[in-house]
Amino acid sequence: MPVDIESARHQMVSQQVRAWDVLDPAVLGVMGTVPRERFVPPQFGRLAFADTAIPLSHGQHMLTPQLAGRLLQSLEITPTDRILEIGTGSGFLTACLAKLGAHVTSLEIRPDLAEAARGRLRDLGIGNCVILTEDAFRWQPAERFDCIAVGGSVWVPDSAFTDWLAPGGRMFVVVGETPAMEALLIRRATSGTGFSRVSLFETVLPPLDNAPRPERFVF
Repeated sequence: MPVDIESARHQMVSQQVRAWDVLDPAVLGVMGTVPRERFVPPQFGRLAFADTAIPLSHGQHMLTPQLAGRLLQSLEITPTDRILEIGTGSGFLTACLAKLGAHVTSLEIRPDLAEAARGRLRDLGIGNCVILTEDAFRWQPAERFDCIAVGGSVWVPDSAFTDWLAPGGRMFVVVGETPAMEALLIRRATSGTGFSRVSLFETVLPPLDNAPRPERFVF
């Protein structure tokens, strides 16, 4: 039977995203209007709105709708925010970030994923974003960002990423290793160089490519 896309989209937002304590009207509105089905590989089209991490190429996955919603809500994005996304993937989260903020710079280490995401965003007329084929651990930005969304996990918070936050900036990142990972919101002080850290929830997310591992003690 054909999928009723609008009904499936509504159920995704109401039964998955809202049920995970995502109550921000702007976030719910974006997730209810950005066409997630346009970002899903064709062979997984029937799973576009499912509670699952949909496979992409190279062993990558789309974030589940719940995790995407919590990420977007935690960043408290405003229409003037300049946003950095680390790990473009399919481009769905990029589109949501672009709808909420002023501009998105997205880094994707895999050229084919980056090019496919560019095409999807271009086809949807989303022009306030740029996707760069870059390794986040080698890249150097020319500006600081109001929000940073890290789409893969890291072993420990990377000081380079936090240094890219503007005063008052917020970063969502998942840290740790399986099975003990936690999502963090890291906020830079509006004055000075201090940072605060809030634990949001436990989750599991594949690591970013080339994420440095901490040294382990050997006894």
